Amino acid sequence: MSKGRMEAFSDGVLAIIITIMVLEMKVPHGIDFESLRPLIPVLLSYILSFVFLGIYWNNHHHLLQAVRKVNGRILWANLHLLFWLSLIPFVTRWMGENNFASLTVALYGIVLLSAAVAYFILTLTLISHHGKDSVIATALGKDFKGKISVVIYAVAILLSFEFPLIACLLYVVVAIMWLIPDKRIERILLEQSY
Repeated sequence: MSKGRMEAFSDGVLAIIITIMVLEMKVPHGIDFESLRPLIPVLLSYILSFVFLGIYWNNHHHLLQAVRKVNGRILWANLHLLFWLSLIPFVTRWMGENNFASLTVALYGIVLLSAAVAYFILTLTLISHHGKDSVIATALGKDFKGKISVVIYAVAILLSFEFPLIACLLYVVVAIMWLIPDKRIERILLEQSY
């Protein structure tokens, strides 16, 4: 099967998720900066989630550039990832509206952890379909950033029950780690074109 439909569907779902997140933000009734103060946690959680969704969109795009074709297992692995990403608007709003309360921060982390695991499963499924010597397998290598992200999420979830703000800082650390462009796939594709 061609990868085009999966790529287009994923792009559409991610666009809808981002749209839902911004529509969930309530406009304050006041007309001064003081009326914005209660929305600071909501805005901060929105920014963090927007960055995470952008990272997933970017990495998903790069991932599919190294793929020739997809099959049913890949489609299901991709839907698994999209399921967890679709929960981000809910946990984002819950966390923001409750001023980063412990349980909300923990559930936010569980969704991030689950999305990271789903992305890892998608990469394994793609490698399995294309082979261990494929472009995708070579480009991903040992995927240190992916594995360390899962560990950081797990630690943050545990910490969130006593130190929710430290857990949030760990989520930010993961986001910063992934904001640094990962050139593995681009580099391998460039080498393959010569």
